[in-house]
Amino acid sequence: MSGFEPGSLVRLAPGVQRLLAPNPSLMTGPGTNTYLLGDPPLAVLDPGPLAAAHLERMQAAAPALAMILVTHTHADHSAAAMRLAQLTGARLIGRAAPADPHHDRSFRPDVEPAPEARFELPGMTLRAIATPGHASNHVCYLIEEQGLLFSGDHILDGVTPVIMPPDGVMGDYLDSLADLRTRALRAIAPGHGRLLTDPLAVIDAIVAHRARREAKVLRALGRLRSAHLDALLALVYDDVPPALHAMARCSLSAHLLKLQQEGRCRHAGGQWSLTGPAAESTPVDG
Repeated sequence: MSGFEPGSLVRLAPGVQRLLAPNPSLMTGPGTNTYLLGDPPLAVLDPGPLAAAHLERMQAAAPALAMILVTHTHADHSAAAMRLAQLTGARLIGRAAPADPHHDRSFRPDVEPAPEARFELPGMTLRAIATPGHASNHVCYLIEEQGLLFSGDHILDGVTPVIMPPDGVMGDYLDSLADLRTRALRAIAPGHGRLLTDPLAVIDAIVAHRARREAKVLRALGRLRSAHLDALLALVYDDVPPALHAMARCSLSAHLLKLQQEGRCRHAGGQWSLTGPAAESTPVDG
């Protein structure tokens, strides 16, 4: 995609530039989007991986850096934060990493934003919106004057994020989407991929996708009656390439845990099964 070469710097809106980190992969797409905020830039949002070239590019683009904001502490978003703060003296803003092996425990914030906290830049107000789900410490940031939401990994371009229990919680993820839908959004700047200019349609598509996947989980449970996670995976994610099944397994677990919390399925002896009326009414043929 044009403008998505590592190191490319693209102006997206007044006082907003996207700098692409050099970490393309199956999980990060073209790479992590680092955002430079202010004119001239005074803040960096999601400094990305710890890569020398990326650090140099951020410093060159924002020589008067005062603030480093992090949406969540998965390393592709936060690993460069501490080093950038050491080099520039900028304040670190974000929520500390939970005790989970998939998080970057090196991140130690100066400020942990309270829900709805505001951070001021000249001509720009950033509102912190708590959005747990993909990660328990996930925060989106909204430029109030522009209706531009920096969504980290909560909302992505063309894909839905992996929900990885126990830190990732499907019910929290859907609740956070419902909250974002009530906000005055005009565009979404995701942690990976292109600027999204129809926010409500994007959110509705994610919710619909998760609802369809949950329906497949229920049909698979009805067909198998009692099944191990991997047996369910083959049915529920039959539309996903096997190379992605390790990640899909996490989101399947998140769906099952949500259904268990709602009293719609149970887990015993390594097997998942439906409970109550659903167990009697779900067609066996799926």
